[in-house]
Amino acid sequence: MGMRVLVLGGGGREHALVRSLAASPLVGAVIAAPGNGGTAGEPKTANMPLAIEDPAAVVACACENAIDLVVVGPEAPLVAGVADGVRAAGIPCFGPGAAGACIEGSKAFAKGLMERHTIPTGRSRSFSAGEREAAHELLGQWGAPVVVKADGLAAGKGVTVAFDLDIARAAVDECLDGRFGEAGSTVLIEEYLDGPECSLLALVDGRTVLPLAPAQDYKRVGDGDIGPNTGGMGVYSPVPLVGDAEYAAMLAVMQATADALADEDIAYRGVLYGGFILTAEGPKVLEFNARFGDPETQVVLPRLKSDLAEALLACAEGRLAEVELEWVPEVAVSVVIASEGYPGPYETGKPISGIEAAERLPGVSVYHAGTRLAPAAAAADSAVLTAGGRVLNMTAVASGFEAAIAVAYAGVERISFEGAFFRRDIARRALGQP
Repeated sequence: MGMRVLVLGGGGREHALVRSLAASPLVGAVIAAPGNGGTAGEPKTANMPLAIEDPAAVVACACENAIDLVVVGPEAPLVAGVADGVRAAGIPCFGPGAAGACIEGSKAFAKGLMERHTIPTGRSRSFSAGEREAAHELLGQWGAPVVVKADGLAAGKGVTVAFDLDIARAAVDECLDGRFGEAGSTVLIEEYLDGPECSLLALVDGRTVLPLAPAQDYKRVGDGDIGPNTGGMGVYSPVPLVGDAEYAAMLAVMQATADALADEDIAYRGVLYGGFILTAEGPKVLEFNARFGDPETQVVLPRLKSDLAEALLACAEGRLAEVELEWVPEVAVSVVIASEGYPGPYETGKPISGIEAAERLPGVSVYHAGTRLAPAAAAADSAVLTAGGRVLNMTAVASGFEAAIAVAYAGVERISFEGAFFRRDIARRALGQP
């Protein structure tokens, strides 16, 4: 019958995970909780409503459905301790426990870990609400450019890269005044690091580190990297500017971080996401995440030749040293199609057309990020409606970047919904263009 896998989450990352897992001959059935309009149409897959940040609810669902492996997609359930609850029930779980998830859930914790174990990163200081004046004083001492971050989870939107001190002060006040809720009750001021960014994700089970393919995403909402940060507007893999020396240095940092967690008695089983900046002194860590990146997953998994289910189960069971990963030589480019207003307020419930037409293009996969199925009565017009800020990921795999970019944007042009927008410069850096 094959494994029964429960995937928690409902974004583009989870759709990519579901599609790859459902393609595995080891997998008999996948439950996507809650899933989205795309996961609902995948083979072997059913969507299920579930309170994914409630460990008891997730354990009950896993037991009732005879689940063999739980895969936690988003960060919030990890920080809430869902993986701890699942493992305590004797069910294999891919995702770190709450202690390990602090590497993403608290930027102050992550910085402290890096400082204690001499992992290369920029200098930083953290401030609570009662230390606003001290935070402003430090800004005056450091000057601009500087980076201001909400300490906790803010869906990728709690970071301000300030090239002006007035903007930096406003960003500090924004956090401490509650714009990001509890996530901003502590604010970090960090040194601005100059250089191109790159992500390296790795599977980790204790001290064993198995790297995935590097990727480079686009965080700003507008062409030319203008406007506010988002959860990610596009991505590509591999990354031509990452040579052998840079890759070796990043991998050494990932191994040192896994060792640091183990040395501090944190059992880490899941993805460790390293967000790097390639400085003149070598790669330095901008941030760590405790889960698959979004949208990085949407270009990394299409390039994975190996069986994803086998790798994730081995990681969950502490057998990662038995696994080797193979990659296809082709490149992947993914463009995010978003709702008008994102990353600010936006409307949902807009009918989407063109998904099937886009997926008929050679090498194209359309991953649903913020969609839901329309009620049966409305399905004659459009079976899928918008349900989020980032709506679709248009991913193309081709022999080279020029071809992948062209096919990805050909797919984008086939999609239509009211207020749709996208960046037009995704992956141009891979061709040496701005």
